[in-house]
Amino acid sequence: MSFGYQVLGFGGGQKAEFITATGGDTIATDGDYKYHVFEGNADFDVTAVGNASGSNTVEYLVIAGGGGGGLNISYCGGGGAGGYRTNTGLAVTVQTYGVVVGAGGSGWDSGDNSSFSSITSTGGGKGGGSLGGPANGGSGGGGSNYIYGVGSGNAGSYDPVEGYNGGTGKQGWNSGGGGGASANGTSAGTLDSGDGGAGRSSSITGSSVDRGGGGGGGGHGTPAGKEGEATHGGGHGGNATTDLNPTNGTANTGGGGGGGQDSNGSNGGSGVVILRYKYQ
Repeated sequence: MSFGYQVLGFGGGQKAEFITATGGDTIATDGDYKYHVFEGNADFDVTAVGNASGSNTVEYLVIAGGGGGGLNISYCGGGGAGGYRTNTGLAVTVQTYGVVVGAGGSGWDSGDNSSFSSITSTGGGKGGGSLGGPANGGSGGGGSNYIYGVGSGNAGSYDPVEGYNGGTGKQGWNSGGGGGASANGTSAGTLDSGDGGAGRSSSITGSSVDRGGGGGGGGHGTPAGKEGEATHGGGHGGNATTDLNPTNGTANTGGGGGGGQDSNGSNGGSGVVILRYKYQ
């Protein structure tokens, strides 16, 4: 007579263990995933690290502060968006990580870098104005009508790139838009200033959000020129003839500030850091 036995608990599989962590302005869940949103400098405190059957890596989105629009008495270029870096599979250990969220640049200032662990994104370049040209950055600032060239993007020389170039200005007429996270800023024409470069979409929080747009360039007034437009957190360019003031980049998007006409440019938007991992 033979007897069959089923042995339980010896299947050889690894028990799933998961990351446990605290920190951030917002902590929320999306199904089996948890994400932490940092809108300012703080700590990400990892108190337990799981394993490959559960989780031992994080997905990250690190966006730097956007550059400010160009300064003073010209048709000023739009600010470049803050550098935009995102990926999955970044290993973490039990320790406290300092998270830095870059501030947006004021008119005529580039944005500040953002960082988490080994990942750094470069602040967006300022837009060009009457006192100098646009700056390089995560995305580059747009050129003014004084023709100082354009700001180059991807200042950190990353692959994939963190951002794109600003658009060129047109001498005596209009200014270029700041570069964005997924496209160059548009160059100016005789009647139109350049638009800010497009940003990128991320679903790291469970729903799609656009961030990292470049600022629009300031518009010429005679003949009535079109100021540069912007999306994805970038600011709108100004136009003195139509009494349209440039607008700031949106906070926590890294959007570039809009360039002004006969006025200072607007501020870039602050950056953001978002971390996501499987927690159950």
